[in-house]
Amino acid sequence: MTSNQGNSAAKERRKVIIDTDTAGDDTIAILTALHHFDVLGIMMTGGNVQFDQEVENALYTIQVAGKGGADGKIPVFKGCERPLLAPWNSPSHLTVEDVHGSDGMGGANFPLAEQRPSEGHAVDFLIDTVHKYPGEVTLLAIAPLTNIAMAIQKDPTIVPEIAHLYVMGGTNNALGNITPAAEYNFYTDPEAASLVLNSGIPTTMVGWEMCTDFSLMDDEDHAQISALGTSGAEFFIAVNKVVMQFNKKVHRLSGTTHPDTLLMAVAADESVMTKSNKYFVDVETKGEWTRGYSVVDINGRLGRQPNVRVCEGIDRPRFKQMLLDVLGAIR
Repeated sequence: MTSNQGNSAAKERRKVIIDTDTAGDDTIAILTALHHFDVLGIMMTGGNVQFDQEVENALYTIQVAGKGGADGKIPVFKGCERPLLAPWNSPSHLTVEDVHGSDGMGGANFPLAEQRPSEGHAVDFLIDTVHKYPGEVTLLAIAPLTNIAMAIQKDPTIVPEIAHLYVMGGTNNALGNITPAAEYNFYTDPEAASLVLNSGIPTTMVGWEMCTDFSLMDDEDHAQISALGTSGAEFFIAVNKVVMQFNKKVHRLSGTTHPDTLLMAVAADESVMTKSNKYFVDVETKGEWTRGYSVVDINGRLGRQPNVRVCEGIDRPRFKQMLLDVLGAIR
């Protein structure tokens, strides 16, 4: 490839914004996105661990990828810390340090990154960027959808200007991971999830059941990753220590789960998604036992217009190779 060809290829990288509650698999998902896309910025949403810790985790992950520094090459914007309808003086969002470790990074307690968060609110960054590049920006959502919902409420004119939204969230008539009925991201802010899914933005959803069926990395997979001998591989092993133990004990799964990285792989190369269908999808906001449950009407019984493309199959070997390529490239 000539120099000019290389520059042309770089310019063709799709523009994306990541919305994350960075801990555990979010970090590997961010590395995957940085590998494949032109990441315009990262928005922080209240989720996995304490909010300020999430911000630090995102900043450190950018540094691991070699794209950080004091100049802030990939800006990180603080966003909504609480769910859409939470009272202003309510306790913070639901956190899951038992899944990801006290720091959200497997207890690694990495040092602070040199880069600091950018000025301004994530919601304003999203609105301004979408208007700056109408029809060009894809959203990669791997957290509760609070920031995106707030942006739509503040400026609904962004909806037709968003190229596509990829959402890691919900389940397709399957077991949840935070309650028997619900997946964590939708459970944490179901009102935001319902608003966003019904907004009219072209949306692809990768649910928790895709993760358990296709993204599980067992001890043998971890050994193969470790054998890469790169700093990317070392980082992967470190941040996944706690979730490996949690999954074996609580979810009864034989390895680490990577829903957010799976979402990034689908967005980067849709041929990884071997089966999908468009269904009507909404989120339960009132149920005593089912709050956060994603209603996926696979048989069309509700008579509602399909609004979400739902991932139903993954090329597991291809996904794993994409993960190995990302971790192997971080020297």
